[in-house]
Amino acid sequence: MAPDLIRPAEDIFDFPAVIADLDQTARETTEAKALRAATVACLSVHRKAGMATIARGIAEHPFEAKPAVHAYAYLTDCLVRACFHVAIQHLHPARSAGTAEQISVVAVGGYGRAEMSPQSDVDLLFLTPWKITPWAESVIESMLYMLWDLRLKVGHASRTVNDCLRLGREDYTIRTALVEKRYLDGNAALAEDLRTRLRDELFKNTAADFIEAKLEERATRHRKQGGQRYVVEPNIKEGKGGLRDLQTLFWIAKYVHSVDDPADLVNLGVFRAEEYRYFERAQNFLWAARNQLHLVTGRAMDQLTFDLQVEVAERLGYVDRAGRRAVEHFMQDYFRHATRVGDLTRVFLTSLEATHIKRMPTLRGLFTRRKKVRQGFEVVQNRLSVQNETEFLADKLNILRLFDEALRTGYPLHPDATRMIVANLNLIDDTMRRDPEANKIFLNLLLKHREPSRALHRMKETGVLGAFLPEFQPIVAMMQFNMYHHYTVDEHTIVCMNVLERIERGELVEELPLSSRIMKAGVNRRVLYLALLLHDIGKGRPEDHSVLGARIARRIAPRLGLKPQECSTVEWLVRHHLLMSDMAQKRDVADPRTVRDFAKAVKTQKRLDLLLVLTSCDIMGVGPGVWNNWKAMLLRNLYRQTSEALSNGLEDVNREARESEAKRHLREALETWDKAALRQELSRHYGPYWQGLQTETQVVFAGLLVDLEDDEIRVDLKEDTDRDATRVCFAMADHPGIFARLAGSLALVGANVVDARTYTTKDGYATAVFWVQDADGAPYDSHRMDRLKAMIRKTLHGEVVTGDAMVQRDKIKKRERAFRHPTTIDFDNEGSDIYTIIEVDTRDRTGLIYDLARTLAASNIYIASAQIATYGAQAVDTFYVKDMFGLKIMGKGKLDTLDRKLRDAIERGANKAAEQ
Repeated sequence: MAPDLIRPAEDIFDFPAVIADLDQTARETTEAKALRAATVACLSVHRKAGMATIARGIAEHPFEAKPAVHAYAYLTDCLVRACFHVAIQHLHPARSAGTAEQISVVAVGGYGRAEMSPQSDVDLLFLTPWKITPWAESVIESMLYMLWDLRLKVGHASRTVNDCLRLGREDYTIRTALVEKRYLDGNAALAEDLRTRLRDELFKNTAADFIEAKLEERATRHRKQGGQRYVVEPNIKEGKGGLRDLQTLFWIAKYVHSVDDPADLVNLGVFRAEEYRYFERAQNFLWAARNQLHLVTGRAMDQLTFDLQVEVAERLGYVDRAGRRAVEHFMQDYFRHATRVGDLTRVFLTSLEATHIKRMPTLRGLFTRRKKVRQGFEVVQNRLSVQNETEFLADKLNILRLFDEALRTGYPLHPDATRMIVANLNLIDDTMRRDPEANKIFLNLLLKHREPSRALHRMKETGVLGAFLPEFQPIVAMMQFNMYHHYTVDEHTIVCMNVLERIERGELVEELPLSSRIMKAGVNRRVLYLALLLHDIGKGRPEDHSVLGARIARRIAPRLGLKPQECSTVEWLVRHHLLMSDMAQKRDVADPRTVRDFAKAVKTQKRLDLLLVLTSCDIMGVGPGVWNNWKAMLLRNLYRQTSEALSNGLEDVNREARESEAKRHLREALETWDKAALRQELSRHYGPYWQGLQTETQVVFAGLLVDLEDDEIRVDLKEDTDRDATRVCFAMADHPGIFARLAGSLALVGANVVDARTYTTKDGYATAVFWVQDADGAPYDSHRMDRLKAMIRKTLHGEVVTGDAMVQRDKIKKRERAFRHPTTIDFDNEGSDIYTIIEVDTRDRTGLIYDLARTLAASNIYIASAQIATYGAQAVDTFYVKDMFGLKIMGKGKLDTLDRKLRDAIERGANKAAEQ
């Protein structure tokens, strides 16, 4: 083992020299407690030095992972054996020559494999030939106390060989640990007896049961980790495609084939030489990353959280290049290795099925009649394969036909077929990419079958998708280093395709009623499916991905056989795939100018329909919980108003028409009111009030304003289920900075503002409405409403000083600090007829809106409305504002000054938050 260490063995732990020191100490110490303490003190020094030596080796050669994990195991071996030596030679010397031979110390689990990271557990088995004796018990107890005092995390069991066999039959976890036993010290014959009897009496003829148990355990583990290989904060040990999956392969291989090295699986014909190299590279990469995780955190940390990804990438030598951060290159490599682990698992398990050791998979839809496979294909072990590899590859278009046939028949691909494909990707060349028949097959894969996302997923993992569409390859396994996207770019794209399939099948009528209705009525599916497939294809480069993606789409769409008009629409959809989302979430749809500008960009109802469906799929494909009623309502409102504008003409979209309609609705809602009181209510508000609020909210304000005293503050809270938010209405005497005070009071109670509007009546009162959500993005439930209202009142009445209290609440979480969010501030005097639009894009934090609103108030700027969009740790806050004279903010000098003040406020707040 010594030659395979990252540093020479004697530099890590000079075992003979340390044992000599301990023997000398024992001769000089007569009391057992003192000897134990002296042993621990001596070994602590050597352990610390050994850990530092290994860490230096890792720092110099971070990807020499196999020698590193062996080195940690070697150091642990030395510590365990030294403790055993002191226990049996000095603390509990044997009464007779044979007594010392009655115990064997065995490493099990990961330690048994001699694969340890800096903070790995130490699992020990103390083996005795019969019931444990008082002497053996004393030895074990002394050993454990010393090991615990060395701060090792020791798991242990004391058993006879018969105990091991009995418990191994009953418990698969114990059986798995015994598969990876390794003799350390003591009675070697006893350890060998255990090995022989396990093989002959337990492992033999029980492989099928063991495999099924391990695979069920693996499936449960994957479900706990989210069931996805491409989650952006993966668990490097327990996650899909992680170390535990490789270890599961090895456990099964050792159990079934009695191999001690995965390389032996090549000689057995389970893996090809190239596949074993994938195994080695994946294992080495995962070990290297795990070692760094443990060294960085000083604990057994296996989750690659955002903040740790940055430091691990740096320690492994990754650098920023090609417009992407080092951490993004590191994570792309991680996901590619995780994909390889999945491929190796499929190959290995299928080889077990072929030898009847593992049960074959049950077909999906057991009672569904399977379609007969076409000529050239065959079904092997309930999977689709090919009859004759040479004949199959003679026509390279068969590579695409294989995936088409799998979709048509519903059979999964046999690993032998995927092996063949991976080995012959070079056949997919420019000639094939330009072949009309090949492009027809590919387009039919998207359009003619029930679940094209399944085919795309396998095509991506085998490399076929990137070979046939080389423009797609750069985004394969590409991580988006932010807290918004849950998946890699390629996986996000395929999840989006799955959402579209489900809409077509009528499975999302409740969540996406408009999109479902549009798809049912009929759209150009060729355009929609291709645009969705390509919408993020330009990511990962310095240029705007929408612009670059549109250029790429301009090349791909004609190649796939789309007509010129279809190509133009695909290009437009890719170029503007964020337009509807941005307009809905970052602009005030109540402003007629927003609708007019959006309608001018879209131009036709067909484009509007396609863009709505694409936008809905894109948002739903970001990850679980991202789509909600709030986003649905925003998109629905924009779609409805734009559709009306396209139908009736843009000139009908104006403030006067909306004001008249709003007053008519309120008059109907307040029909029981006294005529004079109704007349007063209808005449006390300015135009924007009528355009910006729904009738239901205007009814609430009408009630709040009745007999309102100048020193009185009235608050109304109500759950708005249509928006997944709580609506908070305020009515009070108007005064400068009111928006900032209200925003601050809400921030102090932990409420996240998602939308806000504030208006002033002609008789000097402020009417402000905020829509807020709790920390989980949900409305406040009824039992928290009273507490919310009480805290708001305390803040508004000055019982709580907002600025002081905000310092305690405004914190940036540690895992979010790794994100870079450069601040951009845009001023738009064209997007609204009467307001200046200020869009602030920066890092999100609790006190951000308060800081921005307070800065605007101090500059004598009135906030009419605010739209708040958050994308993970990023916030885009949009304010519709006027100056103190009710005019737009014009002039470069004024705008530059305001820009500087806002940036200063953001920086001061962010620095304070980072210090918390």
